[in-house]
Amino acid sequence: MTIGEHLTQFGGLQVQQWEPGQPLGDTATTIHRIAVDYDDETAWTDKFRAFLALSGVEQSQGLVVGLWTDENMDGDSAPMIEALTAAHMHLPNLKTLFIGDITYEENEVSWITQGDLSPVLSAYPHLTHLGIRGGNELSLGQLHLPELRELIVQAGGLSAEVVREVMNATLPRLEHLELYLGEENYGATSAADDLTPLLDGSRFPALTYLGLKNSDHQDEIAQMFAHAPILEQLDVLDLSLGTLTDEGAAALLDSDRVKTLKKLNLTHHFCTEGMMEKLNALPIEVDTSDHQDDEDDWRFVALGE
Repeated sequence: MTIGEHLTQFGGLQVQQWEPGQPLGDTATTIHRIAVDYDDETAWTDKFRAFLALSGVEQSQGLVVGLWTDENMDGDSAPMIEALTAAHMHLPNLKTLFIGDITYEENEVSWITQGDLSPVLSAYPHLTHLGIRGGNELSLGQLHLPELRELIVQAGGLSAEVVREVMNATLPRLEHLELYLGEENYGATSAADDLTPLLDGSRFPALTYLGLKNSDHQDEIAQMFAHAPILEQLDVLDLSLGTLTDEGAAALLDSDRVKTLKKLNLTHHFCTEGMMEKLNALPIEVDTSDHQDDEDDWRFVALGE
């Protein structure tokens, strides 16, 4: 799996690329994406400054941050973070934010260096939708976003520290949690046990979609959550894009709580044909597409490099 296209919508709003000299789009339906190209002569911070000078920019409901440097993406993200943090007075209505809308042609996801985003997240306490792509040096700090409904973190590998920051976050209205946990070769250091705070459902009581995806510990995660009380509040359990085998699938198949879901997403997996037939016979929607051949016991997550 590669991410080959930029966002076209996020948080229920259309995403529109913006360049200096262009007018502000309809802020009722549109959020703007600000990015640089490799041959761009204008820095991201200069583009962002020009955007903030637009008449009506204070009505903007969201922002998408694309490529923020024309250098290697292991470069310094501090200027972007500082500019975004300082702009909070100009963007009082900002509720939707995606940082790192970067395709593989611009930079592989495992090479994106995010840095410490806690100043940004503190500056915009009314966020309802937050997306982040890239896990290198990522930190969320003490995450306290009382109105957040959706949190997506995409990476080839998430550190244990970031996973624990999410587990300890204060997000009382969170409905959609989607973590691309990744594999060790691309920076993943968390263990399945780091997800324990989710099991009883009390951590995020409004949660209806739980995506614990793209993990090289997918069997262990499946076994942990197959009988967990949190399933009773979920509509969707998403264990896709990882290294799930019959071992983890058997635990899901044996669970009465799994049968209370509306959907079980297992896309990109290493289960046998026989196990797929059993899973697809469950009385809920089950997605077992993108079956992978388990050649020489080599299993891989869908989004790595």
